[in-house]
Amino acid sequence: IFFLFFFFVFFFSDRCVLGVHFLSVFPSHVLFVSIETRVQIQESVRGKDVFVIQTVSKDVNTTIMEMLIMVYACRTSCARSITGVLPYFPYSKQCKMRKRGSIVSKLIASMMCKAGLTHLITMDLHQKEIQGFFNIPVDNLRASPFLLQYIQEEIPDYRNAVIVAKSPSSAKRAQSFAERLRLGIAVIHGEAQDAESDQVDGRHSPPTVKTTGAIHPSMEIPLLIPKEKPPITVVGDVGGRIAIIVDDIIDDVDSFVAAAETLKERGAYKIFVMATHGILSSDAPRFIEESAIDEVVVTNTIPHELQKLQCPKIKTVDISMILSEAIRRIHNGESMSYLFRNIGVDD
Repeated sequence: IFFLFFFFVFFFSDRCVLGVHFLSVFPSHVLFVSIETRVQIQESVRGKDVFVIQTVSKDVNTTIMEMLIMVYACRTSCARSITGVLPYFPYSKQCKMRKRGSIVSKLIASMMCKAGLTHLITMDLHQKEIQGFFNIPVDNLRASPFLLQYIQEEIPDYRNAVIVAKSPSSAKRAQSFAERLRLGIAVIHGEAQDAESDQVDGRHSPPTVKTTGAIHPSMEIPLLIPKEKPPITVVGDVGGRIAIIVDDIIDDVDSFVAAAETLKERGAYKIFVMATHGILSSDAPRFIEESAIDEVVVTNTIPHELQKLQCPKIKTVDISMILSEAIRRIHNGESMSYLFRNIGVDD
């Protein structure tokens, strides 16, 4: 009877409406059920200020959908205002056009605004220009005061340190840290720029091989010289000093591990890595544990308890105080400028 039932389902699948989806491999008998997110507000929010706090987990797409549905549920329940609190804004790295890709952070911003968000609180956006993707107020808080305090209190000989940018693109952040701590700065130059390569995407215009009569001589477009990876160089003295690498996001740690090895070769005797968002995906904890890095310091904008169990080098700085103060000030209609005291544009 069991096999006759399955035969009936597969044979008359176009005539039956069932609540489950059957796997195409018949012998396994595996059933897949469509899992949807359902939100129901358990108390009245009519005319109230609502703050939706959402942290980003490994399943980032589910996290986004959960927040959108929660915001929309509050909107349809007639909340007066809906403020989203996202310590880490997802898809913030995809804020520029890459070949035939898309600017996904603009899409996420539009979805949040369309769902009913009236205000956003976040921290250390990957690019500050992301605020322009929203048509609602955005408070981009900074974690630099907490990280600077950690350096001053937890690194005894920090006066003998040098702030390091692992690439020229993060030099501004490193310079901001160095100026506040009255320290020197070093920049590592020479990493590969594969993301910028356009050699294999088929967009050669004009063609690399000139054909007779294909293009009028007066309309020829000069071809750019292709990029070549220069040798790794460290601009600045790190010999016999503590190297503190600063960045905003730590996800794939390969570049940090390579930077630490370069600094060790140049004479740095202790290496710290400091960043706001510790995504630390995949085998990042194991790579950190086996590397020349002595300590990785991140804030708790993203949960990383499991990574800390795998790697004792990972330390956490609590930034909940500034988020709670931001929520209090917005609810009471107070100025937010206090939270940005002595905060530079490059922080």
